[in-house]
Amino acid sequence: MVTVRAPATSANLGSGFDVFGAALSRPADVVTVERADRTTIEVTGVGAQYIPEDPEGNTVGAVVEALDAPAHIHIDKGVRPASGLGSSAASAAGAAVALNRLYDRGYSREELVPIAAEGEAVVSGVAHSDNVAPSLLGGFTISTTDGTNSVDARVPLVVCLPDVAVSTRDARRVVPETASMEDLVETVGNAATLAVGMCRSDPALVGAGMSDPVVTPERARLITGYDAVHDAALEAGATGVTVSGAGPALVAACREGDRQAIAAAMLDAFADADIDARAYQTRIGKGATIIEE
Repeated sequence: MVTVRAPATSANLGSGFDVFGAALSRPADVVTVERADRTTIEVTGVGAQYIPEDPEGNTVGAVVEALDAPAHIHIDKGVRPASGLGSSAASAAGAAVALNRLYDRGYSREELVPIAAEGEAVVSGVAHSDNVAPSLLGGFTISTTDGTNSVDARVPLVVCLPDVAVSTRDARRVVPETASMEDLVETVGNAATLAVGMCRSDPALVGAGMSDPVVTPERARLITGYDAVHDAALEAGATGVTVSGAGPALVAACREGDRQAIAAAMLDAFADADIDARAYQTRIGKGATIIEE
């Protein structure tokens, strides 16, 4: 039996659509696997009632198939589904690490990224790596068709998750198919600024690089209260705010001492819009960790 803690993640970070990702120190899923002749899945925790336990409909089913590693799998959800915090990726990453160890498959963490990404395709229709990569590797990640690079950044973050749902499929439908040259140049510049900020663990640069004129404005329209929450976070000291992944969670970069005030401001702004929300005072953290075997 192997048990793995796999962290939530924030993908895109505004300017890095389908490329950037960051592991969060909290929340996280806990995945336990045990050898079996055929695969069974049990899901408990937050939002468990919305997650299929049929291996063909669950992200970990594709991971089991790719690793040829049948098992009894228990997923204790700490990352709410349809949150924009890589819920399905956390389960897939946790299962990949656990099954790789249980069956001694010998894959490196980097080699597990495309395997876990196949699990993502079950839910979103696309085998993208921007969530599974940071959940496996930790830190800040840049995923392209050539592979993934990561850096162990140390940046405080606040994540605010409203009690509404935005599906990944819906969020992808609103992404514009074209962009102006002006918007393209702005996005590239901001993405470069964010990447330098991560390498320096500089919250000011990371926040400045989150701005995105192409994808974020369209996704923000799916989140009631977004503008007010965004502005409230900046007024409370955030260096930058954007949609986390497909949403509806928002992620704010900040300095260490400002997290509490930013979290409170974001919660108050959602409350003013009559929306319940939860805030996580978190930071860029480690990747999936084996906690018992």
